[in-house]
Amino acid sequence: MPAGPLPRPTDAELAILRVLWSNGPSTVRQVYAVVADGRTLAYTTVLKLLQIMTDKGLTTREPLGQQHVYTARRTEQDTQRQLVKDLLDRAFAGSTSQLVMQALATTTASPAELRDIRRLLAAAGAAAREKKP
Repeated sequence: MPAGPLPRPTDAELAILRVLWSNGPSTVRQVYAVVADGRTLAYTTVLKLLQIMTDKGLTTREPLGQQHVYTARRTEQDTQRQLVKDLLDRAFAGSTSQLVMQALATTTASPAELRDIRRLLAAAGAAAREKKP
């Protein structure tokens, strides 16, 4: 994995990355079959996006006979963390509490999500208490 942040993926690039994360390394045709489902999207558009993504460092490309197999360069979790960090810095001036409050005010969290959030908050609180001198 590359060190440092990669360029922020566009919405179209994120759609392709989701396919690569869920299906693993894929050919252009395999990616196209998923992302074009129900949309008017040309095969050549998906090919061009994957080429651009490879140039940007978001994907890697390996030859497989006459085709190429594309792989996401970063994991879904790493990409999500980078995107959240970017949003946190740009929109919330680094305030984690503001980000979380706006996220919870924007959408309704399920009981399971709220349990997970409480668990994360408890763990973060315990870690913070251990760091105090």
